[in-house]
Amino acid sequence: MFKKILLITIALIATSSMLFAQGNSEETSESGGPEKVYTMQIAHAQPTTNPRHISLEYFKKIVEERTDGAIKVELYPAGQLGTEKEMLEQVCSGVIQGMRGGQMDFVPKLLVFTLPFLCENSEQVTRLMNSDLATEICASSKKDGALILGLGDAGGFRQYSNSVRPIHTPADLKGLKMRSNGMDTIDKTFQALGASVVSVPYSDLYMALKTGVADGQENPWVNVEGMKFYEVQKYFTVLNYQFHPDPFYVNLDWYESLPAEYQEILSQATKEMMEVNNQAIVDNQEKARSVVEANCEIYTPTKEELQQFKDATEVVYQQYIDEGLLTQSELDQMRAIVKGN
Repeated sequence: MFKKILLITIALIATSSMLFAQGNSEETSESGGPEKVYTMQIAHAQPTTNPRHISLEYFKKIVEERTDGAIKVELYPAGQLGTEKEMLEQVCSGVIQGMRGGQMDFVPKLLVFTLPFLCENSEQVTRLMNSDLATEICASSKKDGALILGLGDAGGFRQYSNSVRPIHTPADLKGLKMRSNGMDTIDKTFQALGASVVSVPYSDLYMALKTGVADGQENPWVNVEGMKFYEVQKYFTVLNYQFHPDPFYVNLDWYESLPAEYQEILSQATKEMMEVNNQAIVDNQEKARSVVEANCEIYTPTKEELQQFKDATEVVYQQYIDEGLLTQSELDQMRAIVKGN
């Protein structure tokens, strides 16, 4: 109950702030400031040490500089405004103006980028996120009241961990309660590998692992280190099985209310923000992994063992084709982009 009251209070404050920012102009004759100030409140679930927040701070800096203060950016990290789903709903309704996070239900087509073992390195991920196919998929978000201004990497390649036993092959996952954030490709991948799926919000994951609600989880190194999951897990397996797009959602009505020059500034700033984000992930991955390695056992599968995981999860691709979420032509296109063709 307290959490709901808190969220409602924050939402009311945010709404008032937004209305003030959009409906009032500053007097310029004395202050010399902008005629109108637009407040852009952006929320996300990661801690302030995460590349997502670091890159958003960069975004805030350059947007405020390039608009001469006409757009004021306020950041709400670490799930202050609720779960990622709740934050995205706030963007769509106009309570806040932006959020970053892996909410793929809003644009289900984005899930095709999270198919297991699609990419092998960060260069391939960047090519895919900057492709015409990605731009086309993002454009479909407009129908639900939000615009995806750009895509980044949500944290690097994702690894498995648990507190029961080392995972060397798919057989080792059987019977383990593995946490999912509810993302369809995570669920289907775990199911293909024989694990039981437990849905837990990101902000509750540490306690879920500590109390045994979930035996294990999947996340990139930077998330594991930032949220200190290594304190409640024993065994990590280097699979690099999946990456998540990091969409930047912006309320469509608010964005379209901006002067064209400000829209262009936001669009360019988004591109630069994602570059900062992706580079920070590359820079921080090894450091984060070393922290985990100092506290846990890390296993890297052999080429033959890794192939077992790839073979076992190939069924997920076929499920997506059978369900009409992906065509064979689109799959061929994605694989060609990844290879640089």
